[in-house]
Amino acid sequence: MSYEKRIALNSDGLTLSRLVLGAWRLLDQGAKPTASEVARLIDEAIDLGLTSFDHADIYGNYGVEAAFGAGLAGWSGKRSSIELITKCDIMLTSAERPDNRVKHYDTSAAHIKASVDRSLKNLHTDYLDVLLLHRPDPLMDADETAEGLQSVVKAGKVRAIGVSNFTPSQIDLLASRLPFPVVTNQIELSVMHSAPLTDGSLDHAQRLRYAPMIWSPLGGGSLFTGTGEQDQRVRNALQTVGDEIGVADISAIAIAWLLRHPARLIPVLGSLKRDRLARMVSALDIKLERQQWFAILKASTGQEVA
Repeated sequence: MSYEKRIALNSDGLTLSRLVLGAWRLLDQGAKPTASEVARLIDEAIDLGLTSFDHADIYGNYGVEAAFGAGLAGWSGKRSSIELITKCDIMLTSAERPDNRVKHYDTSAAHIKASVDRSLKNLHTDYLDVLLLHRPDPLMDADETAEGLQSVVKAGKVRAIGVSNFTPSQIDLLASRLPFPVVTNQIELSVMHSAPLTDGSLDHAQRLRYAPMIWSPLGGGSLFTGTGEQDQRVRNALQTVGDEIGVADISAIAIAWLLRHPARLIPVLGSLKRDRLARMVSALDIKLERQQWFAILKASTGQEVA
């Protein structure tokens, strides 16, 4: 059995690829990639079925969007064949933002509108498929934030609105002020970090039928190189399941563990290397049995379910 290659976010026809390419490491490779190298990355991702690209204004010290956009500007494909996701509201202290004296959040309508315009310019596009509020803002005025979000949607600059790292009650508050649905919540979840399984996040997603996006779906580098007890337990469990189903790469098993959840999770893949991406994409052809899934959960938490 294979999972569907695309997943619907809302009722207006907006879909994402079942796995999303995360661009946050685009400037982490030393030399800044050329526009042609970025264009080639886009083509390689699409060849693997990854048509959706996840960004944030702050990635790469406010530089990733522009670097990706330079490649997109020279890319030979059609804009309508890909989906661009970006985030706003985190304000870093950076030479790129000299007015920021302290790291903070800004969900004001003015900031949302200005950030969207900047992202559109950086990415060389006239619309964003999804805009996410990056972090909950304790000073969020739900009415004002909703006004800003409605404005960018009404102007055709953004197709859909989501959030990231929000609790269910924070999503409910924002949704109560919007005339359209909040289509996703991008949260951390992996075989190394299973808290969302029990904190209500995925229950909320199932109740309202939105598909959560998942950041750090492999739990960071510790899954592969960590020496802690949890690291070793989880690696051993993934390897055992892999042996049972004939899959050698534990990253594919880890992604398949997420895909098995009924909340329709959308993992955001962090690698920019085609071979590693291909191995993770192979998870779409892996359907873990229930007991295999629970064996991995046991390794993650260090105990059997009650």
